[in-house]
This record gives sequence, C-alpha cells and structure tokens, in this order.
Amino acid sequence: MPALRSLKLTPWLPLVVIGLSLGYAVTVLTRLPWWTLFLTAAVWIGVGLKLRWGAPLNARYRAMWPWSLAPLSLFSIYVYLADSFGNVDLGAVFFHLQAGMAEHGGAGKMLLALSYTLTVLAVLASVTWLSRHDQRWRLTERFFAIALLAANPLLYGIGQRSAAIVTDDGAWLDRRYVPPPTGDQPDAPNLLLMYLESIERTYSNELFGDAYADLTALGERGLVFEGIHQMENTGWTMAGMIASQCGVPLMPAGLLHDSQFEPLSKVVPGVDCLGDVLAEQGYRLSFLGGASTQFAGKGLFYRGHQFNTVKGKEELLPELDDPEYVNSWGLYDDTLYDFTADEIRRLNEEDNGPWAVVNLSIAGHAPSGFPSQTCQDRQGEFDGQDILYSVECSARQARDFIEQLEQEGLLENTLVVVLSDHLTMRVSVWDQLTALDRDNTLIMLGDGIRPQRVRRSATMLDVFPTILDAMGLPLNDNRAGLGASLLSSQPTLVEIHGLETLNERLREETALQHRLWEGLAPQRRENEESIAEQVTETPADLADEVEIMR
Repeated sequence: MPALRSLKLTPWLPLVVIGLSLGYAVTVLTRLPWWTLFLTAAVWIGVGLKLRWGAPLNARYRAMWPWSLAPLSLFSIYVYLADSFGNVDLGAVFFHLQAGMAEHGGAGKMLLALSYTLTVLAVLASVTWLSRHDQRWRLTERFFAIALLAANPLLYGIGQRSAAIVTDDGAWLDRRYVPPPTGDQPDAPNLLLMYLESIERTYSNELFGDAYADLTALGERGLVFEGIHQMENTGWTMAGMIASQCGVPLMPAGLLHDSQFEPLSKVVPGVDCLGDVLAEQGYRLSFLGGASTQFAGKGLFYRGHQFNTVKGKEELLPELDDPEYVNSWGLYDDTLYDFTADEIRRLNEEDNGPWAVVNLSIAGHAPSGFPSQTCQDRQGEFDGQDILYSVECSARQARDFIEQLEQEGLLENTLVVVLSDHLTMRVSVWDQLTALDRDNTLIMLGDGIRPQRVRRSATMLDVFPTILDAMGLPLNDNRAGLGASLLSSQPTLVEIHGLETLNERLREETALQHRLWEGLAPQRRENEESIAEQVTETPADLADEVEIMR
C-alpha cells in the first residue's frame, strides 16, 4: 500500500481519468463536437493541478468510501444508454427486462459495454483515491453525490412513475380508449404490412441525399402521411408495432406494478389489436421477421393476437440455402423478402379467404444497419458505419419487393402499408436528424388509393384506425384504441392536446396500464360500457379541448 501511495503517476492519473470521462459524457449528452471531449478534459486537469487536487499542502490520508460511488455508477448507466440509443426510454428498459432479451442481435455492443465497465471502474477508483488523499474532496463529494442523484434522468423517470400511483387522475388516457370494430366487412382487401426498421421519413430531407429516394418514388404512386411523430413508450420496435396495431402506447407491465419483473406469458392481452380484428373477419394471418421471435416478446404478441403463422430466425434458418448468410440479429432482408414472397404465394394459392402478412425488416437497424449482399453488389462496398448506405438499401429492397409482387399479380385487392416501426436511434447522422422536425414513414398503396399527401399532427397510435379505415372496416366515430383515422376529419389527440401534454398524461396514467396487462378484451367484458361512456370528458378535460376547424 505505501508503494501505491507514492506512485509517480498520482495525482494526475486520477485527474486524467476523470477529465476524459467527463469530457466524453459531455459530448454524449450534448450536441457539442467531438473535440469538446479534449477541451473539457484539459480544463478539468488544469484546474485540478492548479488547486493541487489529491496533493494538498496539508494532506491528511483517510481510508474511506466516497458517498458518490453509487450515484456515479447509476449516472454512468444513463450515459451508456444515451450513447447507445440516443434518447433513453425508461419504458423500453423495463419492458425488455421483463419481456426478455434472449437472442438479441447486439453482440457487437458487448465490447462497448465491457469498455464502459472498465472505464467506470477506473473513474470510481480515481474518485476514491482523490477522496482519501484530499480532505477537500471528502467534504465536497457528498454534495456531488446528491447532485448526481437529482440530475439522473433515469431516477427522475422512476420518480414520475411512482408519483403516478397516487395521482388524482390516472385514467385520462383510458377514458379515451375506444375498442376496435367488430362489424363484418365481406369485401375487405388483403393486407401487406411492411415495417422498415428505423427508416423514418426524416431521411427524405435533402441533407441525406438519395437515401430515401425509392420510398419517395413509392409514395408518388400512393398515399403519403406526414407529421406522424413519436410519443413516449412507442420508440422501440415492439412499442412501435403495438402502437400501430393496437392504438395504445406500450406501458410495461413491470413498471412499478404488482407483477413487476415476472416473466411475460402474454403481451398486452387486455386490448384487441389488428390480428384480433382481422381474425374475427376470417383472415389468415402471418408474421415474418429476420430476427428472433423470442426477443422482446414478439412471438408472444403475434401468437397471442391470433396470428396463425409466426416465423423468425429460429424457424427460417433451417430453410436457408446458405446457413452462414446471416447477421448478428438474424436474416438479411433479401432472404427475408424471399420467404415473405413464398408465404404470400402460398396464401394466394390456398384461396381460402383474405390474408394479412406482417413483415419486419432489419437493414436500417442502428447504429449502422445490416445491408444485404444484394445491396452491396449494387451500391458498392459498405464501410460498416454509414447509416445512409443502409437506409438506401432498405428503401430499395422494399420497393423491389413490392414491384416483384405486383408483377406476379400477388397484390390484387391488397392494401400495402409501408411504415417505420419507430424513429431511429443513435446513428452516424444523429446530429443532423435531431436538428430536424422528425416523423415516421407511412405510405399506403392499393386499389382505389389515389396519390396524395396528407399532413396531420399524429402519432403511431393513429396508424391503427387509419389502416382499418383504409381497409373499409367500420370504425366507432372514426376511432380505434387511442387513435383517430387520418383519412377522416376526426382530430387526433395530438391535434387537440399537443404532444407534450400527451406525454405528460402518459407518465401519470395507471388505468390504461391495468387495461393492457390485466383486463380482458374490451368488447368481451361483461357490463360493457358504451363508447360514449368510455370517452366522457371530465370538466378538467373539457377545459383543455379546442375545436379543430377544417
């Protein structure tokens, strides 16, 4: 121990470790350029040497453990999540902990996680060394610990959800929930629902060149919706699919809930979703995705909402001609689209009623995407970093796939819906994206759909009733779930209240959470409330409403 105390590398080594880590955290949590890291570190080290941190004139060594070690560890988790995903969604963290992260494709992040862990251990050791060798640090770091706890957004989010348990009105959203339709529509079309992983409409901006050009070309033939923003609890794949197929945000079952952290056996069993509505109409339902259906409860969701065929990596790998042609998540999109085309051919050949096929691509997945060999043959070598390369790949393959099906005559009397599952997470053009007004992709093609652009203030919740409306299925007052059809004049919740108010109400909501995870399907409840009763406004609600003139 005496040898360690006299080590020539101290005290400046702890100052360097903390300074570089502080600079990195600043660049991650702000839009400041990368060189800010070194500027911050230099200022920190300079101040530390000037004030003789760790080597005061009247130094008194004391063996102790700093109060700030735990708050520093918690804050480092937030920095890691922000660096990996951009916007940290506490709901996503809780949902994936409960739904399961087996068979995830983030193996490449393990090295990053290991480097973060080692860095955090070095920071904790540095703070401990300084606190033990400098009484000024011993006096100050306990206040620093309080500041870290107060400033940590993760703890702030948990506090908000804790407060929701005792809020005066925890049913604001639940009162606005409208069950989806149950009426028959004998001539409803087939449905092809194509989720393009993270391919938001923001990529159509001229800043990103021709990356989105193929989707722009598709949109010129059909109906393009603009202004579909992202509310909280809809910002990851499962949440985006549930929002657009059930009309509700994905409020995790385990978020300060009686059943927290128990393994899920069902996913949002308390509401009827697209699969339930279409199954009631006699549709044959299939889901195909390149990643594992075990990850994040995808298989549980689709099987639990009456899909007949659910295939992911485990089911499709044995059918590959080349078992080595996979990425860390699963199948490349060119392979997945081949399997999806085969599934549509099978359903058409059976000719046993209408069908609906849901497809989830992978090419645009953050941080750099997974472009297929087909794209690399066409676009040239992929540098492993440029997300715009992968966006172009995803858009081109989606367009090629649709045109292939059209040429084969497989899309007659079929509504094709192309959409992003959510806004992208941190990618190589993150600073440019976040400086823009971002929105999701939603394009509809099919018989009777004339080319036009519709701009509305909406969220992914409104996609659900819009799809049902486009299929000709009857809606209750042009609404389903918490959404309103964008093909109607019915105002959306965002148009009435604004996105910020919607997010604030979501943080206070408890009744909708119980509906999602503990209730029965709304239209099967005994003593069912009428639609009018379910959406009755309180005086406080009415005070916030404004009439939308069209």
